[in-house]
Amino acid sequence: MGGNIVTKDEKKAEVLNAFFASVFSSGAGCPPSSQTPELAVRVGEQNEAPVIQREVVRDLLQNLDTNKSMGPDGIHPRILRELGEVLAEPLSIIYQHSRQAGEVPADWHLANVTPIHKKGWKDDPENYRPVSLTSVPGKVMEQIILSAIMQHMKDAQVIRLSQHGFMRGRSCLTNSSLSMTK
Repeated sequence: MGGNIVTKDEKKAEVLNAFFASVFSSGAGCPPSSQTPELAVRVGEQNEAPVIQREVVRDLLQNLDTNKSMGPDGIHPRILRELGEVLAEPLSIIYQHSRQAGEVPADWHLANVTPIHKKGWKDDPENYRPVSLTSVPGKVMEQIILSAIMQHMKDAQVIRLSQHGFMRGRSCLTNSSLSMTK
């Protein structure tokens, strides 16, 4: 800060925290709200979300990467993976309740932020990017929700065949090969 070199770990953390906080925008253009926005229901459309199945949770838990880091809750992916059969039922209940209530457990809002060096001088806080380590059970729920959203978009044919960006199994290469065949 101000050209001073800090050597103590606690001071380094304070400097990086101050820098990350200075470049963070909390709203990201969204109005402040504690509620999930209600989606307009079209005539004839179902608004009932699918039940989060125990088997889906079990499969996701049993396929967790045990080399990943744990979040601030201290639950390591290896424990979740090894106890997947036992934890699938209670987690599916938590996920289902969370989806119905429109909110997640408070602990899932927490993250351990780790600075990762990008390039340049290591003594310049601007040369670091923050990486957030969040709750592994929260990430599993995110996977379930993402899968349901993608399935709905596929079923409702919301995404055109010409859409290749950010789509699993599609890329700029498949896009260019599609345009070459026309």
